[in-house]
Amino acid sequence: MIYLRLEKICKYFGSFLANDNINLSIEAGKIHAILGENGAGKTTLMNLISGLYQPDAGQIYLQEQPVKITSPNEAIKLGIGMIYQHFMLIPQLTVTENIILGTNSNWRLNLRQKQQEIAALSQAYGLAIDPTVKVENLSVGAQQRVEILKVLYRQAKLLILDEPTAVLTPPEVASLITILRQLACAGKTIIFISHKLEEVINLCDTVTVLRRGKVVTTTKTQAATPQQLAELMVGREVVLQLNKSPVSPGKIVLSVQNLDVEDERGLTAVRNISFQIRAGEILGIAGVDGNGQRELADAIAFLRSAKQGKIEFFTNETSIGYIPEDRQKTGLVLQFTIAQNLILKNFKILPFCRYFLLQKTAIANYAKSTMQEFDIRAPGENLQVSQLSGGNQQKIVLARELAQKPDLIIAMQPTRGLDVGATQAVHSRLLQECDRGAAILYISTELEEVMSMSDRIAVIYRGEFIAVLDAQKTTVEEIGLLMAGGSGE
Repeated sequence: MIYLRLEKICKYFGSFLANDNINLSIEAGKIHAILGENGAGKTTLMNLISGLYQPDAGQIYLQEQPVKITSPNEAIKLGIGMIYQHFMLIPQLTVTENIILGTNSNWRLNLRQKQQEIAALSQAYGLAIDPTVKVENLSVGAQQRVEILKVLYRQAKLLILDEPTAVLTPPEVASLITILRQLACAGKTIIFISHKLEEVINLCDTVTVLRRGKVVTTTKTQAATPQQLAELMVGREVVLQLNKSPVSPGKIVLSVQNLDVEDERGLTAVRNISFQIRAGEILGIAGVDGNGQRELADAIAFLRSAKQGKIEFFTNETSIGYIPEDRQKTGLVLQFTIAQNLILKNFKILPFCRYFLLQKTAIANYAKSTMQEFDIRAPGENLQVSQLSGGNQQKIVLARELAQKPDLIIAMQPTRGLDVGATQAVHSRLLQECDRGAAILYISTELEEVMSMSDRIAVIYRGEFIAVLDAQKTTVEEIGLLMAGGSGE
């Protein structure tokens, strides 16, 4: 039985056609994946289904009945629940308070009864959670279970999950996959959006691929391979395996000794960390988000003061390229053009500045050649970066930070939210820099990427390195356990 059907759906933003005559059918009780490059129209399509946007043309059918989803509230009434990549939870409230928030119109609130209802709901769907605990005390995986319970509590029959495994450890991913299969067996219909092709094939029944706003294909996942799906997404051949040269480390570039760093609240976020990294080496840092990675990277890049410890560079004029974790907040000035963002670090020097005046021709020529070199896709160098896809924005950050051939590159979540094509481009460029002799600190929550990119892997947990491992002699399971605070034994 078809639960959701989209017929000739179109959505415009000005003259830009984000969804182009989308036809899509989702079977009841099945897990259906939506794949596509950044900017392919996935998010727009999900926002239409969940009521944030309304289509400019076409019709949405629920159980073969035409519906108009005019708002997120209307979507919830129709049994559609959206679970976003960035959780919509209030840390200071309990699990129960977060779940019932906005649902109770009565003056009298029987919190104990609500806790019992949620405990029964979590038990019924295998979503083990304590309804009385505060959300700020939960792991990321447990917070995601709260998000799922929120939509189930609102009687959702169709669940949309946007990049649900982006911030989870491998054990948490395995747990989520089990939960989603149980939900499908219980009759729930699930739309699963992800860039992780192996996950899609292992979990989903069917996959639809979007490219440039159009449906390219819909197929059973059993009949597909990651390679085929990747090529359908980007419209060309994609190399999924990294071609990494054998490591031959040179001289020490950076030495960190007994480093302590505080976060914005004055709490110690990095504790007694020591390591060295050499020229031509990639040291990966694996860990769940929020375990001190950002504070460590900021301290090494001199953007944050260390509480104690020593950071030493062993080259004459060490230059640092820093790819921050949030390209939009700290990597780019969104209102500036591509050309302006590319020279943010060098706008005071020749050839971009002469006698305190910006040289527009030199800046434009540099931007054009850089856009070609890094495959930054845009109509021209004077386009605001806010109008670019995430992948193109990240390429601008990469191009700017690598322009001066830095001795040390700090790559913080360099592929977060990027599709396979953009991810491949970022990895390829970083490996070129490594072959040139740059030392690279590669920090990511994407464990498979850390393992394939790194020579050594440091596992960070609660601000400490609890193990430093040879990337060739460890396993996903071992590092996953360490990331969650296990002993690895």
